[in-house]
Amino acid sequence: MEQMLKMKMPRKNIKTDDEILEEMEPKTEVKKETKIGDLSGVGAATAEKLEASGYLDLMSIAMATPSELMEATGMGDSIAKRIIAQARASLDMGFESGEDLMKKREAVVRISTGSHSFDQLLGGGFESGGITEIFSAYGSGKTQIGHALAVNTIKKFPDGYVVYLDTESTFRPERITQMATAAGLDPQEVLRHIKVARAYNSDHQSLLAEKIEDLIKKEGLHVRLVVVDSLTAHFRAEFIGRGTLADRQQKLNRHMHTLAKLADANNLCVYVTNQVMARPDTFFGDPTEAIGGHIVGHNSQTRIYLRKGKKGTRVVKLIDSPYLEDGECTIEIATGGLRDV
Repeated sequence: MEQMLKMKMPRKNIKTDDEILEEMEPKTEVKKETKIGDLSGVGAATAEKLEASGYLDLMSIAMATPSELMEATGMGDSIAKRIIAQARASLDMGFESGEDLMKKREAVVRISTGSHSFDQLLGGGFESGGITEIFSAYGSGKTQIGHALAVNTIKKFPDGYVVYLDTESTFRPERITQMATAAGLDPQEVLRHIKVARAYNSDHQSLLAEKIEDLIKKEGLHVRLVVVDSLTAHFRAEFIGRGTLADRQQKLNRHMHTLAKLADANNLCVYVTNQVMARPDTFFGDPTEAIGGHIVGHNSQTRIYLRKGKKGTRVVKLIDSPYLEDGECTIEIATGGLRDV
């Protein structure tokens, strides 16, 4: 009888050492990725409006302002602030160490100008992730530099694209063909990778800058360079007199914030040209000053002053950079692009 009872009693499961260690290890839960529709206060209709306005992920919402979300969806101020706060919390946007930022800097891409001395002045060329501004008098070569950068971008990134916002009707495909041929590229292929948009006023210019995000996320284009030629032409023509100065600067500031956010979020280069004026109170030295004042100056990471030199040359002067020393070089604008003197 005792033997039969022993046979009916279930055997205890004997666990191996590996199984015991596995149970002792803390269980890590897989964090579910938060989407726009998961945010509190965002229904299907609101999510559709956000996506239609270019807010396709949490990062774009986290970097937006409440007024931008209110304009895009018609929601209230408190709801817009709550949605932005949720997006920022889910992305864990906070402080980073200098070491982390140094690793991000390693991803910066530099686009050659075609001139060795010009590239050396800029630490290797026009860098991605920020805005580079060149201001000068008319006929100094700002547009020529924009054309050269467009060709050199396609040369460096054959699958890349250039977006050219033309505000003064200065883009010339014939010039691109000349530079592309000199660089050994197929001119038709280069022109195919340049998306040109003609801006007819400041509102249209700002709208086109906002639509670049759609080219990147919706159409899947690898945009590497954005050229705005020129940045302040429409703002200068539409806002006349001191009474409109505050409105002009606010609108220009918002436009430049859009470009800066675009450059930072997509690691692309933004090159803007700027007009100048002559200061009447300057009795000694060069009276030339860039349009846009402190708004343009603070939003541009790198600022360059371009002027005509002797015998058709151009003098390039670096006047502001976060980490480069001030300096200058002399270049020539040839049929094939920029070159050293």
